[in-house]
Amino acid sequence: MIDIDNNDTICAVATAAGGAIGVIRVSGPDAISLTDSIFSRNLQDASPNTIVYGNIVGTNNDIVDEVLVSIFRKPHSYTGEDSTEISCHGSRYILSRVMQLLISAGCRQAQPGEFTRRAFCNGKLDLSQAEAVADLIASTNEATHHIALGQLRGNITNTLSLLRDQLLKMTSLLELELDFSDHEELEFADRSQLRQLAEEIDSRIVKMISSFASGQAIKKGVPVAIVGKTNVGKSTLLNAILGEQRAIVSDVHGTTRDIIEDAIDIRGVTFRFIDTAGLRTTTDEIEQIGIGLTYRKLNEATVVLWVVDEMPTASETAEMTQRCRNSQLIVVNNKTDRKNLVESLKEELKDIPVIGISARCGENIDSLQDMIFEAADIQSVTANDVVVTSSRHYESLQRSHESMMRTIEGIDLGISADLLSEDLRSCLESMSEITGRGIITSNEVLSNIFSHFCIGK
Repeated sequence: MIDIDNNDTICAVATAAGGAIGVIRVSGPDAISLTDSIFSRNLQDASPNTIVYGNIVGTNNDIVDEVLVSIFRKPHSYTGEDSTEISCHGSRYILSRVMQLLISAGCRQAQPGEFTRRAFCNGKLDLSQAEAVADLIASTNEATHHIALGQLRGNITNTLSLLRDQLLKMTSLLELELDFSDHEELEFADRSQLRQLAEEIDSRIVKMISSFASGQAIKKGVPVAIVGKTNVGKSTLLNAILGEQRAIVSDVHGTTRDIIEDAIDIRGVTFRFIDTAGLRTTTDEIEQIGIGLTYRKLNEATVVLWVVDEMPTASETAEMTQRCRNSQLIVVNNKTDRKNLVESLKEELKDIPVIGISARCGENIDSLQDMIFEAADIQSVTANDVVVTSSRHYESLQRSHESMMRTIEGIDLGISADLLSEDLRSCLESMSEITGRGIITSNEVLSNIFSHFCIGK
């Protein structure tokens, strides 16, 4: 568990090993003096936000490395504490020596996420912004980068802050009525206006909740299952989409028996393509297991590519559409010599998108990718958009929504101000759990959040 005592001065390597440059972070009340004790030049009198060139000096006055030391004085640093950053060569040996010298001087090795946790404790970030730091580091495409950057800039914080101010105003008016409870005729909060405001707040909350599905898809990648009978070109299609020989292609039926999965970016969003075992009746036990996995992946997919080389029967179409009732189904003809089949499929399967491609020649692959993106219904994301990606945030917003629904119902039923006020306070508490401001956040919750960070952050 992370030590919450900020009296220690902590240090950690903040860059990946093996690079040309390595950075060691130091933060805490003695950060500057302890760094100064192993440095060849005076840092105690250095101005804040400056960089000093010099040498790291070992215990025998040997030069360990020529470095640059950046100076940050509280509260104008990432953690809100006095901090230094030592930029040295990226040699594992050099980084290890500098760390040993700092620890011998009185620093403590930082635990995962401890720098960001201190930033939270010192009011530099709220919890949602702190979580965004980890998401920004882990971002793998344009969309996840935009979402994390927006959250770090305070998109969620600012939205919740506006809602919180409105809720506090509502709560204050209701509690003012309680102070004059001996005058039952007094009503400081007009109930019709109160209901309208409650609906507006709840509408904003519901909008944030509804963004969670897209947020999760963007963060984890949109699953796309490639299904169909054996030997219709599923593996060839996967290889064409990925642009590499990822799956074995053979004329032998039942070649793919296990699940093959890989990912690419389409318009800045990650899509996870899953090549599955061919669907057919078989007595092969291993192949039967693969077909079972196919149906499971089909049920989990957001988009399903049904690869065909002939007109499916009515029963086959009915079964596939039933299995894909919660997914977006696209029918793909992967045989260039069966172009008439595409027109027949479009005519027969009027409500299902159909496309003809040649995976072997790369024909229409770009158009198929466009269809997949549209079917996934992922909205374009900018750094200004409020998109919820955290299950923790989603659960808190759900509780906020439930509290607001009780409030609206209570107004309609004409219940007393004290009960309305209780539901509003419940909503406020749920919102505060997201940012960690306005409530006492348990050490267990904080430890769970920050333990997933890399050391040095």
